[in-house]
Amino acid sequence: MALMNHPTPPTQHRFDVLIVGSGLAGLSAALHLAPTHRVAVLTKRAMTDGSSAWAQGGIAAVLADGDSFDAHVQDTLVAGAGLSDPEATRFVVEHSPESIAWLRGLGVPFSLEDGQLHLTREGGHSARRIVHVTDATGAAVQKTLINEVRGTPNITLFENHTLVDLITERKLGLVGAEQPGRCLGLYALDEATDTVHTFSAPHTILATGGAGKVYLYTTNPDTATGDGIAAAWRAGCRVTNMEFIQFHPTCLYHPHAKSFLITEAVRGEGGRLLLPPSAGGKRFMPDHDPRAELAPRDIVARAIDFEMKKHGVDCVYLDISHQPLPFILEHFPNIHARCLELGIDIAKQPIPVVPAAHYTCGGIHTDLMGRTDIAGLHAIGETTYTGLHGANRLASNSLVECMVFARSAATDIKASPLPAPAALPAWDDSRVTDADEAVVISHNWDELRRFMWDYVGIVRTNKRLDRAAHRIALLQGEIQEFYAHFHVTRDLLELRNLVQVAELIVRSAQARHESRGLHFSRDYPEMAAHAVPTTLIPHTTRP
Repeated sequence: MALMNHPTPPTQHRFDVLIVGSGLAGLSAALHLAPTHRVAVLTKRAMTDGSSAWAQGGIAAVLADGDSFDAHVQDTLVAGAGLSDPEATRFVVEHSPESIAWLRGLGVPFSLEDGQLHLTREGGHSARRIVHVTDATGAAVQKTLINEVRGTPNITLFENHTLVDLITERKLGLVGAEQPGRCLGLYALDEATDTVHTFSAPHTILATGGAGKVYLYTTNPDTATGDGIAAAWRAGCRVTNMEFIQFHPTCLYHPHAKSFLITEAVRGEGGRLLLPPSAGGKRFMPDHDPRAELAPRDIVARAIDFEMKKHGVDCVYLDISHQPLPFILEHFPNIHARCLELGIDIAKQPIPVVPAAHYTCGGIHTDLMGRTDIAGLHAIGETTYTGLHGANRLASNSLVECMVFARSAATDIKASPLPAPAALPAWDDSRVTDADEAVVISHNWDELRRFMWDYVGIVRTNKRLDRAAHRIALLQGEIQEFYAHFHVTRDLLELRNLVQVAELIVRSAQARHESRGLHFSRDYPEMAAHAVPTTLIPHTTRP
């Protein structure tokens, strides 16, 4: 897309910090920066539409007597299957308690027992260390933060603004093609006016979440289209460990339920996984792992996938009905209510569940301050690879990662001021042609998600990955044609990003010649002796 050299574009917004994303990571960073910086928060839909609000289980932190940082670190390293970075893991674990204290100070109504925080346990944890708000932790935290942000004068919100691309010195021709140079701002599509606006700032933070919508079945909201990962890659940032997509074992299986997650805590509080009555109805997890239902998610998801294929069934069942109704209403009121709406009384009958794409463990490569390969560009939250998750995410480590790195990125920005960019060129829409691409975009979106589910899902093979790579290459050519010649829309931008993320996932999976954590290959079923992250380097970045 060509650029116009307008000296002072009328649509240019100037701030000290741009934050793309309104989840826990983005809003936390905004609140940490607001006392000293003018902050813009851009979100492509409403403030409440991101993944953070969907997080049911809770936030992991060492708060109980008898628990320890070392134990939490060890649990994370075990779940990460040898690929979690010890330094990053300890950094997050040791800063977790202060993150919980910060949220409590803002008024998040965490569940209490006898006046103390109620701590639950989830799969992979050796102790009770999950702070929660019944079974709707993310929603409660988001509500609190949104209210706080809306009442903060130094924060300006731009809802329904979709990231188009980052503006870097390389993009403007100010540095050589082999270097991305500094990030100067971004272009964003304002859906209210159908206009691409220019946003300028010395600092930009990507907090855009994951990419679950690249798969046919996902627990993620429609916003999880990998926007930050794709934009950072195009700008010249490394990405790491994109092959590790966590499939949540228990997504509600019902024709009228879209992406409804049955929290890990149901298994943590005694829920048992059963085969359907047609397949014998027996409990099967003890046959797959001595930890049974409390095994890490990758093991449980593969076990369910195995049993479904072995018995030719569409789902399995998660049974918590042996617990008394008061217990269920206290711990899982939202799950109980939603299932009851669909005719399922979880106090009396098991819940039909299937695995679904849930969490992107890899992403934009960052350091402990959230810095990327590009000066002036930070990234935090699920869109990143920090080294914490390794080959598999330990349950409830994600929300606390958002908060820890939001604080560290804000601290780094405060300590490392950069000069404001000069006036940036406006987006050039002068040579686009009108076209009704909606049908083609819808078809390509559906095709992408289906072949990613079939070929790059829970169990992979070389042949499946090759087939996916071939299909992706065809889609990329078609999408680039649309992007170059037609007016951008949110659907087009999201599809462009999903196709890019799909390529990164497949390339990373092809590069890993072993099975580890969330990546299981029939062609390489053994784990390699040495664990090495998969880092992809764009042509614009030197090693």
